[in-house]
Amino acid sequence: MMDDAVLDFTPGSLMVLNAVLAVVMFSIAIDLKPRDFKLLMQAPRPLVVGLASQFVLLPALTFLLVLAVRPQPSVALGLILVAACPGGNISNFITYRAGGNAALSVSMTAFATIGAIVLTPLNIAFWGGLYEPSARILRATHIDPLQIAVTVGLMLVLPLVLGVALNIRRPDLTRRLRPPLQWLSMGIFVAFIAVALAANWAQFLQYAGGIAGLVIVHNALALGGGYGLAMLTGLSPFDRRAVTIETGIQNSGLGLALIFGFFGGLGGMAVVAAFWGIWHAISGIALATLMRRTVAAP
Repeated sequence: MMDDAVLDFTPGSLMVLNAVLAVVMFSIAIDLKPRDFKLLMQAPRPLVVGLASQFVLLPALTFLLVLAVRPQPSVALGLILVAACPGGNISNFITYRAGGNAALSVSMTAFATIGAIVLTPLNIAFWGGLYEPSARILRATHIDPLQIAVTVGLMLVLPLVLGVALNIRRPDLTRRLRPPLQWLSMGIFVAFIAVALAANWAQFLQYAGGIAGLVIVHNALALGGGYGLAMLTGLSPFDRRAVTIETGIQNSGLGLALIFGFFGGLGGMAVVAAFWGIWHAISGIALATLMRRTVAAP
C-alpha cells in the first residue's frame, strides 16, 4: 500500500539535497539588491497578490481538490505540503522565457522564501489538520513547526541573505558568477533528483501512474488560480504572467527535503513531490512558450 511505502533516502542524501537547495537559492539571490525590494515596497500590489496566491489561494484550492478526490492520506498530505512550499527555483527563468516581469518573479521568490519560515509549517499544520486522514499522519509523526521553520531558514533564507550581501559588496563578482552558477545549480538539482529516482525506480513506477493525473490537475489549478487572481485584482499582463508562473511552479525540492527530513520518506508524499518536480517544469516551459507569442503590456 502506498501509505505504508517508504522510499530509500539516506541521511547523507538528505544533507546533499539541503546543500543543493542552498546553492540554488544563492544563485537566485545574487540577482537581487536592496533597491529591488524598495521598489516593490513603493508599489506592493503585484507582490501582495502573488504572495496571497501562493500562500492562501493555492493551499485552499488544494484542500478543495483533496475533499473532492479523497486520495490516500499520504498522497493528500503530499499535495498539501507541496502547496505550502514557496515558489520553485525555476520560476524566475520560466517567467523570463514567458515575457513576464522577471524582477517581480525574483522578488516574489525572495519574499515567499522569507515568509515560508512561518507560512509553510503553518499551512501544513492547518490544512493537513482539517482533513482527518492526513491529520492522523501529522499526529503520528509529531511534527514540530519550529523545526520546519529552522530547516527552511537554513536551506533558503540564509543563502538568500548571503547572496544579496555578496551582490552589494562585490557586484563585479556576482555579474561573472550569475550565468554559470544558475545553470550549474539547476543541473546539479536535476541530476540529484534523477539519481534519487533511479534508486527508487521500481516504487516510483508502481505508484506514479495513480498520482500523475492528480498532480497534473493540481498543477493546472495552481496556474489557473494564479492567473485568475491576478486578473481579478487588475494586474497588468506583464505582472500577471509572473504571478501565474510563480504560483504554478512550487519548490518541490524543499518539499522532498521536508518529507525525508520529517516524514521518513513516506511513499505517497515523496512520489507526489517528485512527480511535481518533473511536471511543473514541463507545464511551465510549455506555458511560457505559448505566452511568449504575444507581448505583455507592463
